Amino acid sequence: MNELALVHKISKMAKSGPGLVLGIGDDCAIFRPKPGEDLLFTTDQFIEGVHFRSGLAPGAIGERALARSLSDIAAMGGVPRFCLVSLAISKSQNEKWILAFFRGLCALARKHGTSLAGGDLAHSEKIHCDVMVCGAVARGKALRRDGAKPGDSLWVSGRLGKPWDRSLKPRLDIGRQLLGRAHSCIDVSDGLALDLHRVCVASKVAAEIDRIPVARGATLEQALYGGDDYQLLFTLPANATGPRGTTRIGRIVRGKPGALRLNGEPLQPRGYDHFGIDIT
Repeated sequence: MNELALVHKISKMAKSGPGLVLGIGDDCAIFRPKPGEDLLFTTDQFIEGVHFRSGLAPGAIGERALARSLSDIAAMGGVPRFCLVSLAISKSQNEKWILAFFRGLCALARKHGTSLAGGDLAHSEKIHCDVMVCGAVARGKALRRDGAKPGDSLWVSGRLGKPWDRSLKPRLDIGRQLLGRAHSCIDVSDGLALDLHRVCVASKVAAEIDRIPVARGATLEQALYGGDDYQLLFTLPANATGPRGTTRIGRIVRGKPGALRLNGEPLQPRGYDHFGIDIT
C-alpha cells in the first residue's frame, strides 16, 4: 500500500465547496470564510472498542465518524463547510478497507455540502478516527447551551433510545430552522438526562419532563440514559411551536441549576461518561 497513491485516490472522492481555496495535497488546507460569518469548530474521536464494535463495515464507520461531528454543527444551527479526517488503522486493514471507509464518509459529506479538505493516515493497534468539522453561522446567531430561560418549553427532534449501530442522521435541517427561534440547543449524544443536565447547568435553570418519545423496541431507560441518539434537544419560548416532526417533552423552570424532574420525581443526570465521573 503506497501512501502517496492512496491519498491521491482519496482526494478524487473529496468534494470542493464554497470557501475552500486549497484542499488535499499541501501542508495545510486554505479556507476563506464569507463576511459576516462566525466559524464553528468541533472534533470527535471514533475508536474501535469504545465507540463501535469490531466488524462494523468500513463505510459505516466512515459515515458515523463524520455524522457525530456534523451533529455538533447542527446543534449550533450551523452549515458545515469542510472536514479534516485523521485515520489510524491496524495491520488487518488494507487499501480496500481505507477506500471503503472514505467512500462512506464522503457520501455523507456530499449530502451535506461538506468538503473533505485534508487529514492524516497512520498505523495503530486499533482503528482510531478523529474528524474535525468547520461550520459557519451568521455572526452572533449561533445556538448555544446557555440561553434556556424559565418558562421555555422543552423539545426534542426525534425518538430516543435507538440501537447504537443504526445509521446516524445529523439534524442539520432542524438546527437551521431553530436559528432566531430557539433559546438553547444541544445534540443528544450521551443520553437525554445527562445532556439536558448540561443545558440546565450552563443556563442556571432546572427542567421538568412530562413525556419522552421512545424509539420502537427501546426502553425508557435506554431513551433516558443510552446516548448515541444524535437528536437535537432545544428550548423555545413558552407558546412557540417546534419544527414539524419535533416533540415537546417538558419545560424549563427556576431551581437548582441542573436539577431534573420526570413526572414530578427527581431524575438523576446519568448517561455515557468516558471517565465515569459522578456529577450529582
